[in-house]
Amino acid sequence: MADNKVSEAQRKANKKWDEKNKERKSYINKRSTAKSFILNLATQEDLETIKKYVAQRENELNK
Repeated sequence: MADNKVSEAQRKANKKWDEKNKERKSYINKRSTAKSFILNLATQEDLETIKKYVAQRENELNK
C-alpha cells in the first residue's frame, strides 16, 4: 500500500463519480483517444480524412 499514491477515500470518491457520470466519462475517454490518435499516430491521409469529418460535423452543428 505504501507505493499507492491514491488514498482509499479518493479511490472510493472516483468510483462513485465514475458510476454517476458514465456518459461524461465515456465522452472524455473518447475525446482523449481521438486526440492521442491525431497527435501520435495519424498519417497525412488520416489527417485529411479527419479534416473532412470535422467540416461535416461543423456543418451539422451550425444548422
